[in-house]
Amino acid sequence: MNVLIQTVHFVADEKLTQWVTQKTKKFNQFHDGITKMEIFLKLDNVVHHIKDKVVEICVHVPKHDFFVKDSAKTFEAAFDGAFDAMVAQIKKHKEKLAA
Repeated sequence: MNVLIQTVHFVADEKLTQWVTQKTKKFNQFHDGITKMEIFLKLDNVVHHIKDKVVEICVHVPKHDFFVKDSAKTFEAAFDGAFDAMVAQIKKHKEKLAA
């Protein structure tokens, strides 16, 4: 699985990127065919006042792509919300394939 973490308009510290990398390893529990994963960390600016942190996750599996976006006051909370939404999408897709 190829994991690409991109930060938009800021530079993430090593601690945040390591935390995100550690959490992405859990996706293999839910789908073993993940080929590529893109994670975008963004700052949602409203008139130059930082409001929220935005996390976008795009997961590529053969013949299907999954995408989620979540925002919160911290990257950790936003990633956790996006992670839960992605897991729900993957599980729903696998159930649909099994039916």
